[in-house]
Amino acid sequence: MFSGIVEEAARVVALKKEKENLHITMECSFVNELKIDQSIAHNGVCLTVVDITDKTYTVTAIQETLDKTNLGFLEIGSKVNLERSMKMDSFLDGHLVQGHVDQTAVCKKVEEADGSWYFTFEYDSTKGNITVEKGSISVNGVSLTVVNSKDNSFQVAIIPFTYEVTNFNQIKEGTVVNLEFDIIGKYIQKIISQQLGNK
Repeated sequence: MFSGIVEEAARVVALKKEKENLHITMECSFVNELKIDQSIAHNGVCLTVVDITDKTYTVTAIQETLDKTNLGFLEIGSKVNLERSMKMDSFLDGHLVQGHVDQTAVCKKVEEADGSWYFTFEYDSTKGNITVEKGSISVNGVSLTVVNSKDNSFQVAIIPFTYEVTNFNQIKEGTVVNLEFDIIGKYIQKIISQQLGNK
């Protein structure tokens, strides 16, 4: 379980394809605090640490993960948002994020707003996911508040600190991002859909 509060945007230093799996090696500031089998969110995707060196660590993404997230688009030098799993005695500064990406979205517009930025994302609403005004959304693992919620799109406002600390500074029109919708909203949507289907 995560909170959507990104610790840093780390750099991809190696990518190795092995059959349908992709081994992703990252360089980050807290490598010496990691251990094998630890869970870390990468752009919102929960992956397990499988190897550690002095300066890097490696995780493995299976084909399904590559198909349903933006990890398959990674290149050497790409920045990836990292968050270690949440401690139960910690403050919940963001919102409950499972590390299970629901689908991807495409950035349609980036607007500067006197020191901050508005990012507009469009997604396939036929998958049953929705946003609500002022609700929570995880974009590339970042806990954010929805503004301008529409049937298949929404906006988020990014302050300078978030812009610098996360990989939002690399997102432009056409960039694919990972979305995890609010878990409570997903359950409510499922229950309502089942009830309507039984009528």
